[in-house]
Amino acid sequence: MLKVIKRWLIRILVAGVVLAVLSIGWLVIYATSDLPVTPPVQFSLKHGSSLRSSARQLQAAGIINSPGQFELLARLKGDALNVQAGNYEITGNISPYLLLRLITSGPHGQDQITVVEGWTFRQLRDALDAHAAIKHDTRGLAESEIADRLGTKSPSLEGWFFPETYYFTNGSSDVSILRRGYRMMQSQLEDRWKARASGLPLATPYEALILASIVEKETGQASERPMIAAVFINRLRNGMKLQTDPTVIYGLGENFDGNLRKRDLLTDTAYNTYTRTGLPPTPISLPGVASLTAALNPAPTNALYFVSRGDGTSHFSGSLTEHERAVTRYQRRGNR
Repeated sequence: MLKVIKRWLIRILVAGVVLAVLSIGWLVIYATSDLPVTPPVQFSLKHGSSLRSSARQLQAAGIINSPGQFELLARLKGDALNVQAGNYEITGNISPYLLLRLITSGPHGQDQITVVEGWTFRQLRDALDAHAAIKHDTRGLAESEIADRLGTKSPSLEGWFFPETYYFTNGSSDVSILRRGYRMMQSQLEDRWKARASGLPLATPYEALILASIVEKETGQASERPMIAAVFINRLRNGMKLQTDPTVIYGLGENFDGNLRKRDLLTDTAYNTYTRTGLPPTPISLPGVASLTAALNPAPTNALYFVSRGDGTSHFSGSLTEHERAVTRYQRRGNR
């Protein structure tokens, strides 16, 4: 009996040693293998980010594939609390070990650009073109040419760049900033699509992006986003026209002079949600995380209409009769 126990103890010990050797071997191979990035690459880590949050930001920027493995490496190395926020640039081949050294030694250079929620792609391009510290590789390019450089086949780049403050080194290409914004929006949209409410009348993440862009432009009070989204979701379910002014304005493009007229609401375009049922063909703005979340997790309500109270908030109604009373009360044109 003692011999059997002894043999099992030896086997367990050997297995433990083998496992430890394999784990060390895996760690060495992972830590010293080149990451799948093509330099130069710029990325930033937000202030106040934990190690786990930083690893996810690196994944969203396309720097690493497995945030869990990178986090484990940092903890084993004792650098869990040493990650520093700011702007970084990768100029050559880099391994997870060297990446960890980079983000714990501190950033160099603090140029930045803030992409604002609700901007159009045109406004984003104008901001990039006007920034003196950015290399303007996309200036004058057609949207389709920019899409090729980003490696996307989306029919439109509208809506595809996440509103955020991006840090970069002086002379960085606008392509690299656009690529970071595009990857971050893909990541944010994917995460929220996975956590979406059941039964939504949205067939694809792209439809959710379109709806979120409308919510972004329609919201006056941040807390009302889930209600605004719910109104549009309910209208889509009921086959009603969305009847939202921002889509009409977007469709007018440069012809919009700041005054939306009745004839504009009656003139049919692909973006006129007063003449057409359903969502417009593309997003109309760059939605932030709150609008993405609201579009995929709207408030539980039967509201079909809303009208501004004139103080930044809205009155929501479940019937046309109630809505018309609200319009009269607040002396605003609701008709949504």
